Order: sequence, then structure tokens, then C-alpha cells
Amino acid sequence: MVKVGVIGVGYLGQHHARIYSELKGVELVGVADIDEKRVSEIAKKYSCRAYTNYYELLKEVEAVSIVVPTVHHYAVAIDAINENIDILVEKPITSTIDEAEILIREADKKNLILQVGHLERFNSALMELSKKVKNPIFIESQRISPFLGRGIDVDVVVDLMVHD
Repeated sequence: MVKVGVIGVGYLGQHHARIYSELKGVELVGVADIDEKRVSEIAKKYSCRAYTNYYELLKEVEAVSIVVPTVHHYAVAIDAINENIDILVEKPITSTIDEAEILIREADKKNLILQVGHLERFNSALMELSKKVKNPIFIESQRISPFLGRGIDVDVVVDLMVHD
């Protein structure tokens, strides 16, 4: 049984917690968030512990999802690496290339998993499109979705270009 935790239980972090709670061979040990009310609600919903200090959660798990605002990815991930914890971090990996390179290097040194959640590549619409369009010469696309107010801690290119 792999002991996992989720750091950040906003919109996407709640999905991570739900999925971990449903996976066989996985124990969702706890969730961490600075919002005490939210983290308590999510912990109760998935029968795990609530932490307002993610350092405490890191002491209890083997793997962690990092689903905090991008500007905090580096700090949280380097703390997890220092505790020898495997990581799934939401995209983008960090705010800067330098920070990303440090995380990759440090995880490699310790033979840890550092996986970035590039989920759009598994979007069913994009997967179907790739079956139909074999050798495109030119593609124009538009992202049409409501503005949800999240992911604004980094510019739109850093946040969305990995998808589009």
C-alpha cells in the first residue's frame, strides 16, 4: 500500500484527493492546505487527516501530489525531495526554467519520481484529433472556456502553452 498525500485542495487538488481515495493499493493519508475550513471538509469527505502545515504531511507519506499555485511549486517540491518523497506536480513544473532544472537534478540524485501532470495530452478530443490529422501543415486553434480566476500567478504562456 503506497501512502500518498495531496498538498493544495483547491479545484484540481480535490480531484487528486478523490482519485487517490478510489485507487487500489493506495492509502490517502492526508491532505494539506492553508485554508483550514476547506482542508477539514476534504479530509472528512475522503476519510483522511487534514494538515494546515504541509511539512507535517510530508513526514507521513511516500508520494505526494503538489497542487498549489505555480509560484509555490518549487518550494513545496524541494521540501518533498529533501524528505525523499516521490512527486506528481501539476503543470507547469515551476515558474522558471532554473527552478525546474534544480528539481529535476535533485530528484535524479535521490532516484525519486518527479512527474509533471500534463493532463491535456490525454484530453479525449485531442486524442481523437491526433488520430484524424496525420501530417498537418498548419493548425489554428482557439481555447474557449470560462475564466475561473485560478492559474493567474504565472503568465498565460507559462500556464497554458504546454497544452496549446
